[in-house]
Amino acid sequence: IFIDTPGFQTRHGGAMNRMMNRVVTQTLSEVDVVVHVVEAGKWSEGDENVLPLLPDPEKKHVILVLSKIDALKNKAELFEFTTRIMAKYKYDAVIPVSAVKNNQLDILLDEIAQRLPDGEFMFDEDTLTDRSMRFISAEILREKIFRLVGDELPYASTVVIEEWNEEDKGVHINACVVVERESHKPILLGAGGQHMKRIATEARQEIAEMVGKPVFLEVFIKVRKGWSEQEKTLRDLGYE
Repeated sequence: IFIDTPGFQTRHGGAMNRMMNRVVTQTLSEVDVVVHVVEAGKWSEGDENVLPLLPDPEKKHVILVLSKIDALKNKAELFEFTTRIMAKYKYDAVIPVSAVKNNQLDILLDEIAQRLPDGEFMFDEDTLTDRSMRFISAEILREKIFRLVGDELPYASTVVIEEWNEEDKGVHINACVVVERESHKPILLGAGGQHMKRIATEARQEIAEMVGKPVFLEVFIKVRKGWSEQEKTLRDLGYE
C-alpha cells in the first residue's frame, strides 16, 4: 500500500499547512518504509528542515529518491550531490529516477519491496484505491487547476463536488471551486473564460475515462474568504 503525503511545509504556518504537516507526521509513524523525494541537484532550506523530522534510521527504513534526473544538465554533479546529502542522514538507499522517462522506477519498487514485512492483504488484489470516484474526481479537477494556474494560486483554491448523479447514460457532476479572494476569480477564469474552459474540459475527459461513460461537468467558482486559515472550515471542506 502506497500512501502519498503532502510535502512537509516549513515556510508557512497557516491552518492548511498545520493540517498537512499533521498528516505527514502521522503517516511517518504508521508506515514500514519512508520514501523521501528530493529534486536531483537541488537542496533547499526546506529540505534541510525536514531532516530532523525523519524517523530514526535505526528503527525505520528510509529511502532517498532523487527525482527529475533527466533535467540535470551536468550528470557529474549527481555523485557530489548524493554524497553531500548522505552525510546528513543515514538513508537505506539512494535511487535516482526519472518519472517522465520511466527511468529506474522498477529499481525503486524493488528496493521498497525488499524492506516490507510479510503480512495479510488489506485490500483485494484488483483494488487500486480506497477513495471514492467523487473524491478522485475532485482531485482530478484540482490537479488541472494547479497545473494551469498553480503558480498564481498554489494553495488558495480547493474543489468540492456538490452533486454527483450517475445514470446509465452518464455522470452529471456539479463542482465548486472555492477561492479566498474576488481577485482569484479572474485568474481562474482567464481571458474570455479560456482557463476555466480548458480546466473543465481536461478534467471531464479524464473523469469520463475513469468511470467509463460520458460525463457532464459543470464548474462554479465561489469566494470563501480566509478558508485556508480556518481549521473548522477546512474540515467542512473535507480536509482532515
